[in-house]
Amino acid sequence: MQFIKPDINIDFIGKRNLAFILSGLMILISIISLVVHKGPRYGIDFAGGTLIQVKFHQPVEINAIKKGLASINMETASVQVFGDRQDNEFLIRTDKSTAKADSLSTDIAKALQSATGQEVEIRRVEMVGPQVGKDLREKALFAIFFSLLFITIYISGRFELKWLLSGVVAAALMGAVYLLSLFHVSVPILIMAALIISLVIFWILGLKYAMGAIVALIHDVTITIGIFSIFNKEFSLPIIAALLTIIGYSLNDTIIVFDRIRENLRRYRKNTLDVILNRSINETLSRTILTSLTTLMVVLALFIYGGGIIHDFAFALLVGIVVGTYSSIYVASPILLAWQRKK
Repeated sequence: MQFIKPDINIDFIGKRNLAFILSGLMILISIISLVVHKGPRYGIDFAGGTLIQVKFHQPVEINAIKKGLASINMETASVQVFGDRQDNEFLIRTDKSTAKADSLSTDIAKALQSATGQEVEIRRVEMVGPQVGKDLREKALFAIFFSLLFITIYISGRFELKWLLSGVVAAALMGAVYLLSLFHVSVPILIMAALIISLVIFWILGLKYAMGAIVALIHDVTITIGIFSIFNKEFSLPIIAALLTIIGYSLNDTIIVFDRIRENLRRYRKNTLDVILNRSINETLSRTILTSLTTLMVVLALFIYGGGIIHDFAFALLVGIVVGTYSSIYVASPILLAWQRKK
């Protein structure tokens, strides 16, 4: 199916500087938001504590709920509407955790019923200790970092036939990160430094396809996390799953473009690299837009009708698909041109 005419010739590469400025601004705004908010707003999974979801059969005021919680020494708990306002469901969060979920549910139900004068249904209670939350944060960061390094092995092997070289580099980086983490080095700082070192090594060794793919993926993940920070949305384990999904989706788009670039480099040897890159992006544009639009329709349906449980997960996918499609065209491919000019 041809959504766009096959002879279309949009000058994507010619607008790469404008795209780099736009990407830089988005990343800068994301970093500033994360600094201002002191990192993402971690959910119970990562921060530890207790989350309680309650439902009333009649409308109630949040102040009445807080009054009931204060009567059982939970005056510092936060209360927010969950889902649609007419559903009368609320999420209660506290940094306290206890092993007795049954007794906590009973105490909360009695306190809220007394304060609001209505029957209350405890729909969910989740408890995570602070140490468990810290471990989950570190494992989530490792999952993202290791997935990026495994991607470099695949990209370098497939497009440049440098399986051994990329494998040795990735293994050395993974081993160094793991060993340093055993000495209680801050994991976020450690992984950030490792990613920067990785990009420098890829640049020096000439792993241009791997570098283009990794820069695009870091771009997508950073902006998605930044948008979550800007909108003050909760960062939890399902969002990590969404980020890994975004990495896979964006990589798929990038590989399609890279594959066409590799074919055209053999077919049009006399053309300059910027002409070949532009031709390749235009030739795969119809497929890229069709894939993105059909995926967006599904995720948008989840976002609108999926309910509060997967609302943030669907939101992350929406942002990731849009940013991932953009980066496959305006970030990954121009990196090849930048490397070629360096050579």
